[in-house]
Amino acid sequence: MFESLKLTIERTLPYWNNVIVPQLKEGKKILIAAHGNSLRGIVKHLDNMSDEAIMGLNLPTGIPFVYELDENLKPVVSMKFLGDEETVKKAMEAVANQGKAK
Repeated sequence: MFESLKLTIERTLPYWNNVIVPQLKEGKKILIAAHGNSLRGIVKHLDNMSDEAIMGLNLPTGIPFVYELDENLKPVVSMKFLGDEETVKKAMEAVANQGKAK
């Protein structure tokens, strides 16, 4: 009936570790298209974010972002959005306001 962020992370991290990581280690570049909570789970893992910090992250819909990882799969570049700063900011605010009464 619903899936919390915790449950989403429990579902996505095995896929990250078992499917995506081996491909990254082969030198492949990976494009991930997913729902915001699935992406937040990966971001939380990569950036070692606290539960509180990830709950405050509002990923904008439809604006790609890039990670560059070192040989140990640690971020060298973290969450670099491919859009101008104002557009990204407005999109993040729109996500934050979803579901709020008007």
